[in-house]
Amino acid sequence: MVEVTAVYEGSLRCSAAHAPSHSSILTDAPKDNHGKGEAFSPTDLVAAALPTCIMTIMGIVAARHNIELKGMHARTEKEMTKEGPRRIASLKTVIHVPIAADHPHREALERAAHTCPVHGSLHPDVHAPIEFAYTA
Repeated sequence: MVEVTAVYEGSLRCSAAHAPSHSSILTDAPKDNHGKGEAFSPTDLVAAALPTCIMTIMGIVAARHNIELKGMHARTEKEMTKEGPRRIASLKTVIHVPIAADHPHREALERAAHTCPVHGSLHPDVHAPIEFAYTA
């Protein structure tokens, strides 16, 4: 169990504290939803959680096989629904992996990416493809 506490600070801003590390973050409503857009919105945090989770899980597998992934980076594009209830419609992610496309552990790394707990926790209606770009 991990405890996160959150406080509504007013003006559509919240703070959240992570009990194990004592670190904290702020969220703000986005400009297109009555906010100032001065910090990550709650749905932006989901968009940040997805690629960081994917890369963490890939890093665990890479460490098992002595593969260096330092410098791996990702881009996730978040799109909200245009009509109906406001929710995340799409999280398209591209992972730039600093190994050759023909690396012998490529498939294992890609399988690991698809087991990311954040990806697995998304509602089935959220379009969340993962693309890999090999950069070595």
